[in-house]
Amino acid sequence: MKNFIILVFIICLGVFSNAQIIKFDTIDKEVKHAALPYYSYGKGLGLTSPDSIFQLNIRFRMQNRVTYWDREGDEESIDAQIRRLRLRFDGYVGSPEFMYSIQLSFAPEDVGEVEDGGNLNVIRDAVIVYKPNEHWDFSFGQTKLPGNRQRLNSSGALQLTDRSINNSKFNIDRDFGLQIHNSNEFSNKFSYNFRGAISLGEGRNWTDNSDTGLALTGKAEIFPLGAFKKTGAFFEGDIQREEKPKLMLSAAFHQNNKARRERGQTGNELFEARTMQSLFGDLIFKYNGWSFQSAYMNRTAKNPITYNPEDANDVRYVFVGEGLDFQTSYLFRNNYELIGRYSNQWVDDKIRPFEPNTQQFSLGLTKYIWEHAFKIQAEGTYEMQDFMLNQDKNNWYVRFQVEIGI
Repeated sequence: MKNFIILVFIICLGVFSNAQIIKFDTIDKEVKHAALPYYSYGKGLGLTSPDSIFQLNIRFRMQNRVTYWDREGDEESIDAQIRRLRLRFDGYVGSPEFMYSIQLSFAPEDVGEVEDGGNLNVIRDAVIVYKPNEHWDFSFGQTKLPGNRQRLNSSGALQLTDRSINNSKFNIDRDFGLQIHNSNEFSNKFSYNFRGAISLGEGRNWTDNSDTGLALTGKAEIFPLGAFKKTGAFFEGDIQREEKPKLMLSAAFHQNNKARRERGQTGNELFEARTMQSLFGDLIFKYNGWSFQSAYMNRTAKNPITYNPEDANDVRYVFVGEGLDFQTSYLFRNNYELIGRYSNQWVDDKIRPFEPNTQQFSLGLTKYIWEHAFKIQAEGTYEMQDFMLNQDKNNWYVRFQVEIGI
C-alpha cells in the first residue's frame, strides 16, 4: 500500500508539471454510464495534457459513521468505523471516445478479510469504455452490472445511511465482462434506455475459473414524462426540485450459469455450482422536492442447497426468495430532508430453516451541505425477524454518519 501511494503521488506530480486544470463541462454524458460508479457534485479535479491526448479526473469520498445496536439475544454495542473510503480516476486517452474509469476502495468492510490464497478486494471498478456517440457505449472490464436501481446508484448518493436489506441479499453487484448500453434520454419527451451484459458471473476480483458458466443480463428503462434533471435517476431524493413530475420505470433479468457463490457475485463459495435467475423491477417518481421509489427483487434456483461432501451437516445455499422496498422523502427549502423506508423480505421455503423472513422500518433525517457530496445523516431502523418455530427477534439501531467527497 505504501508503494502504491508513493506511485500515485509521483504520477500526480508529473501530470501537474505538464498539465493545466480544466473544467469537465463537456462530459455530462459520462455520468449516465452505469460504469461510472457514483454521483458527484461538480466534476472533481480535472487535468488535461497540453496536446489533449489524455484527460484525468480525480475524486475521493469518505463515509464516517457511529452506530448503536440493540439486537435481541445479544449484548448492546456501539460500532464506529470508516464505512467507505474510495478513490476514483476517470477520463479519456487519445480521444474522448475512449474513456476509462478506475475506483479503488480502502475501508475494512469494502476490502474484507485477507485470506490465504485469496485476492485482495481493493479494485472495485476498472473498465474501458468506447462511446462513439451520445446514444451508444461499449465497455469492457470490471464494473457494476445493469441490475436494480439502488445498486447502480452510488452508496454516496443514498438518502439513508445504507441500501435496503433486499439490495443486500438480491443485488447482482460488480462483475467482469462486456456491456452494451443504448441511451435515448430527452428532457421533455418520452425517453428510454437499454442495457445488456455478458460477464463471468463470479463477482469482482475473481480468478479461480474452472468452468465455462457465464452470466447474462438485460435491462430496459423508460421515462414516460422525460428524463430527470442532471441524471437524477442516479441519485436518491429530489435535490434538483423537478419543476414537472418525472417518472422512471425499469425491469431487468439476470441469469448466472454455474454460479459458484451463494448470491451469485457475492457470498461464500458453494460446495457445488448452481444456475440462478434474478428479476428486478424499479419505479422512481420525483416532483418539487418530493420523491418516491419502489423496488421488487427476486432470485430463484433449482436445488439451492449444497452439501459438503465430507460432512452432510455442513450446508451452503443460494439465497433464494423475493423482496419489496418502498421509500419516500421530502426535501425542505433549507436542505433538510425527511426520509422513510419500509422493506419486506421473504425467503424461499427451501431455505426457510436457515433464514428468517424480515421486515424493516427506517426513518432518516439528512442535511445536505453540498448536495450528496457533503452531507450529515441520522437514521433509526427497527427490524422484525420471523424465524421458523416462532423464534422471532426484534432488533434496532440508531446511526449518525458524515459523508464528504469531491
